[in-house]
Amino acid sequence: MRDATHDVPALHRRSFLKYSGALGAAAALSSSLAACSSGPESTNDTGGGGSGGNRTLTAVIGYGNDGSWDPTQTASAFSMAANNHIYEGLLDTDPISREPYAALATQVPKDLGGTSWKFTLRSGATFHDGKPVTADDVVFVFGRILDPKTQTLVKGFFASWLKDVRKIDAQNVELVLKFPFPEGVSRLTLAKIMPRHVFSRPGAWEDAIKGKAVGSGPYRQTAHHPKSNTTFEAFAGYNGPRKPAFKKMNWLTIVDAAPRVAKVSGASAGAQLADNIPYANIQQLKKDGMTVEGGAGMNNLFLMFNTKHKPFDDVRVRQALHYAIDTGKMVEVALKGHGKPSSSFLNEGNPAYRKAKTVYDYDPEKAKELLKAAGVKGLEIEILSVNVSWIVDCLPTIKASWDAIGVRTTLSPQETTAVFTKMDQKQDYQVVAAASNPNQFGLDADLIMHYNYGPRTCGCSTPAGPATPSPSSSSGTWTWPPGSRTPRRRS
Repeated sequence: MRDATHDVPALHRRSFLKYSGALGAAAALSSSLAACSSGPESTNDTGGGGSGGNRTLTAVIGYGNDGSWDPTQTASAFSMAANNHIYEGLLDTDPISREPYAALATQVPKDLGGTSWKFTLRSGATFHDGKPVTADDVVFVFGRILDPKTQTLVKGFFASWLKDVRKIDAQNVELVLKFPFPEGVSRLTLAKIMPRHVFSRPGAWEDAIKGKAVGSGPYRQTAHHPKSNTTFEAFAGYNGPRKPAFKKMNWLTIVDAAPRVAKVSGASAGAQLADNIPYANIQQLKKDGMTVEGGAGMNNLFLMFNTKHKPFDDVRVRQALHYAIDTGKMVEVALKGHGKPSSSFLNEGNPAYRKAKTVYDYDPEKAKELLKAAGVKGLEIEILSVNVSWIVDCLPTIKASWDAIGVRTTLSPQETTAVFTKMDQKQDYQVVAAASNPNQFGLDADLIMHYNYGPRTCGCSTPAGPATPSPSSSSGTWTWPPGSRTPRRRS
């Protein structure tokens, strides 16, 4: 990692829990695999036909669509994937290679080592309401992100290195950096350009959180029904580089695994594509003629301890509970071998990966010793968990591991929004199990480490302090199963 940025207070824990909703304190893209049926020929064409022809895609997403839809505030997998179709940044990144490309801007800056990046906006670019995209809209969005009085999630990805964004004229803007930071060019996709004339109105940001979306991307949102579905239609006025592949899209949110798999299975399948496919279903889906694909990701299952709730204020107790978990069994049983115990906040595929100095491997005897040293006997724990299917699959291994060292454990998976309401408003929990995947924001190590270590950036902390990669703090990571991506536009 060539450059390092300083910590910048961004989104307060309470605000993050409110806005992230569908994914809660730590974000995730997709924990397992994506499957698609053969379907009619038109549904398999991701071409670049411009208007999408008459093709219609129905997709099933394994995460809720009831989190924040404000691009500056969201960590929701569903919303972030959808926003990549609805909005554009000055630059965006390819969903596969993650290489930056010109989106609303006409080109990627040639001198990434400088402290001034100038951009010309794409001629003829319009928002979905027909109004032109101008430099004022760019300044408006970055002004919100950099405003010290406004807390946004993405502030933590920009404020440490980006000094100012200035309007040159109606079609040109300048980004002024505090110091050379080439990695910042890939982060510009996180600053989705939103129309000032829409979102500067009183109450507009609350509307954005609830699902109001007006962008300049290849698809416009046509309907949004929380906890049910969101629909899209190809935007006829789009003149950018990534043309819509479908005329219409309908994304269904089905968090439970069985009905999600059923929706793409059999002769009466109601969708062509589903993500977050349980590993146990892979072979049967393939036998039924479906294509199942996935890839290594950085989706960590983590545990969050409430350190205001005794005995979790004692570091030895948290360490003991980490040592007690049979992560090898978890990978084998819950993930069918498609995962790996974490040894860092960076996955091993990251060029900046370094193994953590201390890794809390499976050691039940040491766990018992630590509990004894802490004077803890007869401990009973309820694990409050998000109901994301692969997380739920991992919970029995945690329970069995803790039961084996004399810690009576009960499991309580619930809707994600309910989990984080309890955490935020009542702080009524002992241990929470959820998922974290900062890769949906970017791949550079500086971003990932600030996401995890930053004082306020990701909201992963309990009231006692920020998350760190070891049980000596309030949170820790466990396994990273392969992560696929939700439906996205392609060139």
